[in-house]
Amino acid sequence: MLRLSTHGTVLRPQIISEAQHEPGFCTFYEECGINPDVTGSLITPTIPCLNYSTARLLDKIHYLKLKSVCPMLDQGEGKTFACCSLGQLISLEKSLSLSKAVLIRCPSCAENFAHLHCVTTCSSNQSLVVNVTRTIKVNTTGLEKDAVTAYQAYISTTFADAAFRSCRNVRVPVTGGFAIATMCGLYAATLCTPQRWYDFQGDSSNGLAPLDIDFRLIPPGAPVPSGIVPYNGKVPGCNETSSTGNEPCSCQDCKEMCPFIPPPTSPPQPFKIGHIDGLLAVCLSIFCSLLLFFVCFLLLRTSDHYFKSRNKELMEPKDVTCTDRNSLATQEFLGSLFQKWGTLMATHPLKTLLASAVVVVVFAVGLMYIELTTDPVELWSAPDSRARQEKDFHDEYFEPFFRTNQLILTAPGYPGHFYDSLLFGMYNFSGIITKDLILQLLELQTRIQAIEFWSDDLNRTVTLKDICFAPLNPKNPSLSDCAVNSLPQYFQNSVENLNAKVNMTKLGVTKEVDWRDHFIYCINSPLSFKDMTDLGLSCMSEYGGPVFPFLAVGGYESKDYTMAEALILTFSLNNYPRDSVKFKLVEKWEQMFLDIVAEYQKNPATNFTFAYMAERSLEDEINRTTAEDIPIFMISYAVIFVYIAVALGEYSSFKRILVDSKILVGLGGILVVGCSVLASMGFYAWIGISSSLVILQVVPFLVLAVGADNIFIFVLEYQRDKRRPGETREEHIGRVLGRVAPSMLLCSLSESICFFLGALSSMPAVKSFALYAALAVVMDFLLQMTAFVAVLSLDAQRQDRNRCDLALCVTVSTPRPSKPSQGFLLPFMKRYYAPVLLKPVTRIIVVLGVPTYFITTRGFNFSTTEGMDAVCSSVGCDPFSLTQKIQYATEYPDKSFLAIPASSWVDDFIDWLNPGSRCCRLYTSGLDIGEFCPASEPYNKCMINCVRATINVTLRPTVDQFNKYLPIFLDNVPDLECPKGGLGAYDKAVVRDTNGEIIASRFMAYHTPLKNSQEYTEALRAARQLAANITRSMREVNGTASDFEVFPYTVTYLFYEQYLTIVPEGLFNIAVCLVPTFVVCCILLGMDVRSGLLNLLTIVMITVDTVGVMTLWGIDYNAVSLINLVTAVGISVEFVSHLTRSFALSTCPTHVERAKEATANMGSAVFAGVAMTNLPGIVVLAFAKAQLIQIFFFRLNLVITLLGLVHGLVFLPVLLSFFGENSLTHTHTHTHTHTRAFVKAVTTAQEAESDKTHVYTNMSFEDSEMGRPPAGNQSAKAAR
Repeated sequence: MLRLSTHGTVLRPQIISEAQHEPGFCTFYEECGINPDVTGSLITPTIPCLNYSTARLLDKIHYLKLKSVCPMLDQGEGKTFACCSLGQLISLEKSLSLSKAVLIRCPSCAENFAHLHCVTTCSSNQSLVVNVTRTIKVNTTGLEKDAVTAYQAYISTTFADAAFRSCRNVRVPVTGGFAIATMCGLYAATLCTPQRWYDFQGDSSNGLAPLDIDFRLIPPGAPVPSGIVPYNGKVPGCNETSSTGNEPCSCQDCKEMCPFIPPPTSPPQPFKIGHIDGLLAVCLSIFCSLLLFFVCFLLLRTSDHYFKSRNKELMEPKDVTCTDRNSLATQEFLGSLFQKWGTLMATHPLKTLLASAVVVVVFAVGLMYIELTTDPVELWSAPDSRARQEKDFHDEYFEPFFRTNQLILTAPGYPGHFYDSLLFGMYNFSGIITKDLILQLLELQTRIQAIEFWSDDLNRTVTLKDICFAPLNPKNPSLSDCAVNSLPQYFQNSVENLNAKVNMTKLGVTKEVDWRDHFIYCINSPLSFKDMTDLGLSCMSEYGGPVFPFLAVGGYESKDYTMAEALILTFSLNNYPRDSVKFKLVEKWEQMFLDIVAEYQKNPATNFTFAYMAERSLEDEINRTTAEDIPIFMISYAVIFVYIAVALGEYSSFKRILVDSKILVGLGGILVVGCSVLASMGFYAWIGISSSLVILQVVPFLVLAVGADNIFIFVLEYQRDKRRPGETREEHIGRVLGRVAPSMLLCSLSESICFFLGALSSMPAVKSFALYAALAVVMDFLLQMTAFVAVLSLDAQRQDRNRCDLALCVTVSTPRPSKPSQGFLLPFMKRYYAPVLLKPVTRIIVVLGVPTYFITTRGFNFSTTEGMDAVCSSVGCDPFSLTQKIQYATEYPDKSFLAIPASSWVDDFIDWLNPGSRCCRLYTSGLDIGEFCPASEPYNKCMINCVRATINVTLRPTVDQFNKYLPIFLDNVPDLECPKGGLGAYDKAVVRDTNGEIIASRFMAYHTPLKNSQEYTEALRAARQLAANITRSMREVNGTASDFEVFPYTVTYLFYEQYLTIVPEGLFNIAVCLVPTFVVCCILLGMDVRSGLLNLLTIVMITVDTVGVMTLWGIDYNAVSLINLVTAVGISVEFVSHLTRSFALSTCPTHVERAKEATANMGSAVFAGVAMTNLPGIVVLAFAKAQLIQIFFFRLNLVITLLGLVHGLVFLPVLLSFFGENSLTHTHTHTHTHTRAFVKAVTTAQEAESDKTHVYTNMSFEDSEMGRPPAGNQSAKAAR
């Protein structure tokens, strides 16, 4: 015999084949002990005694209890009959309290759920609805009785459907899901139907039903057994008042109660003109207009040349414009100043080098205090930005987000299998969802959980429990309390549970059920405390929380979890401030976690292929890839150095190759660049401005581009220039510097001002980069004007003495050629490139050519009824409350990017207080009388509720009750008897000051899966709009502070906030860079506005084209690319400004000749100094491992260099040949001159007869090639 209870013994089971069904009769009555057929039940499975008898008239106590538990059966005192004893009512009340805790937020649903069970248990017409199908003999107190273990309940589909409709949308605020998902077994909410809903309620294997109930849902008019009348009582809809007078359910729980909410306005339709994209049509129109303008311009110029002499060689003094005079005066002043300076530096090279070194060292000493920022938040989010302020508020009151350490494991090629489940039918299991791999995962998980290490700071051994996120036991967690989410958690990390098997019979079929049946059940009902198999296992994790399937497996389609291709293992750790001792412990644990996983991955016996990460991995990866890419950068710089050293040489003959090489000069140029970067970094380290890896990687390249260009211009000009009779070497260097230094000043000044203005950016990374780059460019120019001039002076002295480069003691007897070397590029540019480019036809062709929180700040009174109603979303709440508006937004996930409604501590707190649940009661006996009594305590110890039930009034606590019980709610552990406890879900969601005022709270919602930066940005924008709308409505509540605010927050907002403003931010930064390039160009060219505008136009075109190529090459527009675009402006100045200045100062008679001269002389230096300096180094970066380097440095810098080269050496010369400023050409030499600058220009032209390789020679381009006398002299002779 089986032991039944202390009151009875089972004798034998008995199948009932006949039954009696009459109005006013009971089928069973009173309790007959515990059901022996139910094992592992979560409640006491008390079963009734078979007792066909008339219904009993209830006395007062019995009646009051029935009225409290089953008010729908109340016929009035002295008139109410029932088929249940007082003991049965108490058991029914206890059983219903479990469902009421979840459903009470919708009173009509809670009533309808209880209605059927009240009818089958207590109705006076019980025999008309119930048909007993199985009993057992029990012996209680010496009497043998029949106990009911199974029965049929006949219900009208009208009743069942209406009851189901009233409950199907009731929410569980803590998860945002539907309550019915926990009451429909494996079907969850999506596939739940009335029949499946009732089948689950009547299945004793679910751990909640004390016996088996076969609910028969009978359509109207369908045949039923004799005497049976399917129950069809009144069912209030969720939008109707309950029988006890409670208000209708809220919109969140009842769609019928939702007011009409107009859908969000659709985004504006794409701009179109007809069927053509509007933007494309506008661009084509602009292009056609410009084309028409250009054609008209050509016709007018041709006509003008037809009627006028195209070769006018003479200019009257009155024709000299103010711009001409200003330009020449500016050049004379700057040239004279730099000539004297260059002569001085060249005369005292060693002193100059020593002084330069001292200055650099003084600045560079600051590097001892340099701080390298690697925290992405510090890099990309400004301290005063909205997202940063919201993060600081969140972290101050709620602590940072917990840290995630995760493995994603796959088993490619591992065979899958089909499984024919007794309960669930045929399922296909992927190769990764096999028991042996799950056991291997559990082994790895256990090994990681066992990590321990010694901490000197704590002077003890540290384990996972010291730092883990333990939501249900945060104060004193054990290892099993740590939140670890994985598939083995469905088995409570137990090998025994995974290996469990049992034979089970269902519908006459007996089969073995095992871990696969339990897994299938749990992925469909993860909140279940007991599955419906005979295994009787819980789906809840070892730490007490649910494991949702998307946290355990990955790589599945729809919700086909058994076909997942990956297992997920996630360890959640607490986060701490960086200066906290615990932060060091967390990083140490994470490092050991990474080490174990890396070691496990290398094990040849491992069946998994997996990816893994720790919270620290991002910074680790940045540091690792940076370290790995340092050799790449070193090779890049080495390639550039070799190129500069080789390209600067003259190479007049093979015997003099070591004399004419410029290895030391190239090294000196590289050192000047390096010293300028070090000086800049040291200075900012002195004053406390931190650096970053972006600065270390980009600024040297930028300064090298600027510096190398200037070096080439200076050195090549020196090599091409012939020393005049009686002129010393130092004077020669000074004279050459006087000619080229103004051009170097123009570019350097433009770039430095550009970058200093770029520091106005709100993005920390952009701001610090701009500051470092600006000072580095300034230092580079200053060192070129001092140290490099000295280096060139020493090298010229070496070369004059025929000493070898590097081997200074070795001399060569072969004399130096008397004719200055022009190298390869200058003759090529003069004879081939410039003439072809500037042919009429060519000129025309070229011209056409992760949960989000909604956080409340101080200033809102939650404790008042009005305050609670403005926040909650259950019965009686404002239909436009905080949580209700979030729910409305989830109806349009494609626009709001919100997936499920927000969890609400206010709603769950109200439900927790509701007397219909067992959650909040007070002790009525013992030492703690009047104190809070947890739901786990027996009913007879705690017979008073915290808040009294109300009739016809929505339940709300008073202000005193709110303040008294809220801390208890937040510290109450949720369990089966009271799933509404706030610990774990809400204990950190509410922050109160010492006076009990709520100064911060949060409501957690979830975004839809976000795939790219556009969706992340739109999600942030939509969340902020929603929060602003909520803020406005909550400020209208009486007593709310005017500065009260609701704002959304999640960690990704910090990084994607930049995309909200990056377009205007980028336009602003680029604009402030472009303005100084125009202004400086105009000033240094003597207010030559036309040249400044053409210079500016070309730079703008380079920048715009760079953005276009970024789109085509898949380079995202973000803060890193913005830094590179700012850099692009700086490099573009190098490609453009030198040539523009050369053209503006040329004295050739025609635009075309001036363009040819500028392209040949200065274009060759720009090509050699900028393009060919950058390209070899950039190409090397293609081999870098870091994606950041490959995309934003290799691709983007390659694009910038190539576009700069094409625009600077192809487009700009043609543009200048058409639209450039008029020539500063010849005037009557026998007339007076208007300005001293003009005399200087003529004098320079006369001197040029003996110096035909002068960059700014005062002769026509063709004359210099053919060796003819200057055009000016011919003109003078003609005049004479």
